[in-house]
Amino acid sequence: MSVTDSAIEAIKQMIVAGELRPGDRLPREADLADRLGLSRNSLREAVRALALIHVLDVRQGDGTYVTSLEPALLMDAMGFVVDFHRDDTVLQFLEVRRILEPAATAMAARSMSQADIAELGTLLDSLGDNPTVEQLVTNDLEFHHRIAAGSGNQVLCSFVDSVSGRTQRARTWRGITQDAAVARTLSEHRAIQQALAQRQPDVARSWATVHIAGVEEWLRETLVRRD
Repeated sequence: MSVTDSAIEAIKQMIVAGELRPGDRLPREADLADRLGLSRNSLREAVRALALIHVLDVRQGDGTYVTSLEPALLMDAMGFVVDFHRDDTVLQFLEVRRILEPAATAMAARSMSQADIAELGTLLDSLGDNPTVEQLVTNDLEFHHRIAAGSGNQVLCSFVDSVSGRTQRARTWRGITQDAAVARTLSEHRAIQQALAQRQPDVARSWATVHIAGVEEWLRETLVRRD
């Protein structure tokens, strides 16, 4: 279990045990980190992850609060993490992505216009050097959609979009909990874009396979750890 996952679990247990109730404000960061035996950085990442799935509400200048006024709704929100880790259908969607998207990427290397390939570079540039996970995943979805559309096959593009959308939560959670996941994604996107620009279908296919297989491998290991 990663340090961030451990921090998330610690906060979750405080809520489940009734130490933190819906609407309650979390203790000061330094106090809570010391109490849970966590670094302040790990605590921040845990709070960020729980805010992303609407368990916590970070209010600038005010503090961090448990969001739900109804305990049942709060449990449903926290259950997202547990349900996500237990749902191996996400893994199956990633397996399908690994089959479809490299083929679409190779096709795009042959048929995508040079202008559209250059726009992929502009899309990546728009993230800057330190994007948030949410910004990265939004950019990631658009990046893969444009490549699938660039394959010239509308049916394939439709399949890729459908399957890709089903893995969005997995990609978001990986970005939060896996070290260097954001940097790795950006690097692999650049490699794919460069292979497209150089009209290298086999290289583009290989990088797309490596890119998607990385998410699949992370999820497979996560599911094993949760069993």
